[in-house]
Amino acid sequence: MTKSALQIARAEYKPKMPLALLGPVKIKEGAPTESVSDKEEIQKLFPNTYGQPIIEFEPSSQHSSFPPINVGVILSGGQAPGGHNVIAGIFDGIKSLNAESRLFGFILGPAGLIEHNYMELTADIIDEYRNTGGFDMIGSGRTKLETKEQFDRGLLILKALDIKALVIIGGDDSNTNACVLAEYYKSINAGVQVIGCPKTIDGDLKNEMIECSFGFDTACRVYSEVIGNIQRDCNSSRKYWHFIKLMGRSASHIALECALQVQPNVCLISEEIEAKNQSLDDVVTEIAKIVARRAEQGNNFGVVLIPEGVIEFIPAMKALIAELNEFLMEYQSEFGLIRKSEQRNYVINKLSPKNSAVFASLPENVAMQLTLDRDPHGNVQVSMIETEKLLAEMITTKLAKWKAEGKFVGKFATQTHFFGYEGRCAAPSNYDADYCYSLGYTASRLIAYGKTGYMSSVRNTTKPAKDWIAGGVPITMMMNMERRHGEMKPVIQKALVDLKGKPFRTFVSKRAAWAIQTDYVYPGPIQYFGPTEVCDQPSKTLQLESGS
Repeated sequence: MTKSALQIARAEYKPKMPLALLGPVKIKEGAPTESVSDKEEIQKLFPNTYGQPIIEFEPSSQHSSFPPINVGVILSGGQAPGGHNVIAGIFDGIKSLNAESRLFGFILGPAGLIEHNYMELTADIIDEYRNTGGFDMIGSGRTKLETKEQFDRGLLILKALDIKALVIIGGDDSNTNACVLAEYYKSINAGVQVIGCPKTIDGDLKNEMIECSFGFDTACRVYSEVIGNIQRDCNSSRKYWHFIKLMGRSASHIALECALQVQPNVCLISEEIEAKNQSLDDVVTEIAKIVARRAEQGNNFGVVLIPEGVIEFIPAMKALIAELNEFLMEYQSEFGLIRKSEQRNYVINKLSPKNSAVFASLPENVAMQLTLDRDPHGNVQVSMIETEKLLAEMITTKLAKWKAEGKFVGKFATQTHFFGYEGRCAAPSNYDADYCYSLGYTASRLIAYGKTGYMSSVRNTTKPAKDWIAGGVPITMMMNMERRHGEMKPVIQKALVDLKGKPFRTFVSKRAAWAIQTDYVYPGPIQYFGPTEVCDQPSKTLQLESGS
C-alpha cells in the first residue's frame, strides 16, 4: 500500500487508553437493567439477554490465564472514521490475553457472514490500517441480519472457523441486529457470543452509557473546516448565500455541532421545527427575514446549515412520508411499471386528500425524490432529497414577492452544497483514534468474560484517557418498539437533539447575534500533532453535555 507522509506519521501514533485496560481487569456489575420503553414486549422478544447488568472494568492485581479464542468482526452500514482502530483494539486485546488467539474479518459487511466470505486479519494487515480512515480493510455493507435462515447460515462458517465471539461494528440498526443475533444464538446454545460497537457519524446512537458514537467527532471537524472555508469565501466576495446540507439522517447532531464550531448565520434544527409545529413556509419565511435584515445592513451574503433529515420533521411532510412509506410497500411493483412522466399524478391520485395536496404543492423533482427506494431498514433516503435547493428556490420566490411589494431592498444569489461522504472516511481525529481503539479493546474484555448481547462502552471521555471508564451496556436496555415496513419491530431508540440540553440551549443563546453579525469562526483542518488543547479536545457537544 502506498502511503502519504501523514499516514506514515499516523501509523506511529499509539492510541491512549483507560488505565483500567492497561493490565488485568475485574468486573464490577450493576443492577439488572430494563429497556428504555415497551418493557414487556422487549423482554418477551429477548428472554435470554434481557435485564443483564451494566458492566464496568476495574484494574485488578490478579493475572488470569485465558485460552486462545477465535473472534469474528463485521463492519456494518455507512463508513465512520475510526473503524480500523476498533478492529486494531480487538486484535491487540485478544492477543494480549493469549497470543494464539485469531481474528477473522467478514468481507463487505453482514453479507460476508451469510456468504462465508472472510479473511484472517494478521498483524501485518492490522498494522497497515492503524489510525486510518475508511472501512477498506474488510469493507462494509447494509445487508440486514434478521432471519433465522441467515443466522443459521452464518453459524455454519462460525463453527467451521471455531469462532466463539462475533463483534458487529455499526449504528443503531446494525446493533439492533446484533442484539437479535445474540438472543438467537443464546436461545439455541450455539456457543457464540455477540458484541456490538457504537458507530455512526450521525450521533444518534447515544444515551447515558454511550456518550458518543465513534466517527462523529472527526466528521464534524471535516465539515466544519469546509464550512469555515466557505464562510471565508462568503465574507470575501460578499455576493452569495450558501445553503449547506449536512449528513446526519434523522437527527440534527451534526448540524448543531458544526454550528457551535463555525457560528453560521442560520442553522436549522429539525427537532425544534417539529416541536414548534412549523410548516415549510414558516421555515422559509424565518430564513427570508434574516436575509432581508442582513440586506438592510448591506450584507447580501450568508450561510445556512441544513440537517439532512429536516424534511421528515416538518409535520405536514412527516405525515406525507409516513403515508408514502405505506403506499410504496403496497404498490411498489405497480408503481415501478408506470412511466416516469406519469408517476407523480399516479401518486397524487393514490394518497389521502390532505397528503395529496402537500405532495402536489412540492416542486416535481423534490416530490419524486420522496418516492425513491427506501434503504434496507425502511428509512427514506434523505440524502437524495435536495432540501438545500428546495429552500434556496422557495426563499428566492418569497424575496422576489417582497421586492415587488417594496419589503426587500437587497440582492439574493445562492450557492448550494451537500457535505456527506466527504466526512465519512477521513483520518480519525485523536479523539476518535483513542476512543475507537478503547472500544475495540473493551470488546475483547467483554468477550474474555463470556458476555453476549452487550455493546462496548467507554465513558467519561472529556477527561484524560487514563480516566475513561470502560465497560459494557446490555443492548436491550436501549431498545423500544417502532413501526418498520408496516410492522412493529424492536429497535434501538434513536437519540435526537435534546431541546432542553446544554448544546442546544447554548446555540439558542447565540443564534440571534450570529444571524445579523458576521461573526464566523474558521476552524481549519484537523490537527493530529501538537498541544493537547489543539489536538485532543472532544466535540463542543460532548464538552457542553459533560459541563467541561
